[in-house]
Amino acid sequence: MNAHRQWRHAGYVVDTDHARLDVEAVHGYLSRSYWAAGIPRETVERSLAGSLCFGLYDATGAQVGLARVITDRATFAYLCDVYVLEAHRGRGLAKFLMQCVGEHPELQGLRRFLLVTADAYGLYSQFGFASPARPDRLMEKLDPEVYARSENAGPRRGS
Repeated sequence: MNAHRQWRHAGYVVDTDHARLDVEAVHGYLSRSYWAAGIPRETVERSLAGSLCFGLYDATGAQVGLARVITDRATFAYLCDVYVLEAHRGRGLAKFLMQCVGEHPELQGLRRFLLVTADAYGLYSQFGFASPARPDRLMEKLDPEVYARSENAGPRRGS
């Protein structure tokens, strides 16, 4: 694993230094997102620790966005948890994040780079992502209620 990398754009910085990540801020956003609603903080911590993370920071150093890549850094990557806080949208920051992901040396020459999105096809298509060429070959094991059943989700029905 290489040393962390930084990119700068219009007063913002993208940094891959894990020590700089604001886990509380990331959890705050993800726990309200459509794709990870209710995710426990401990799960966010583990997910960040096991991934190549691109933190987006404003001029004050506050974390205002993220792109997380799960990868073996050789053949495969999965892009997830991409967001920019609402107050910072409309400034090209999602494109900036994606450019940084695309330029990272450990993400070059991959055979497959996947992502799942409900609403950002326009953004990701600008960076070469498309619907699967062979969707009949893709399979998934999905548990959309896993966070609702977690220990940290509060009272459970029937308990």
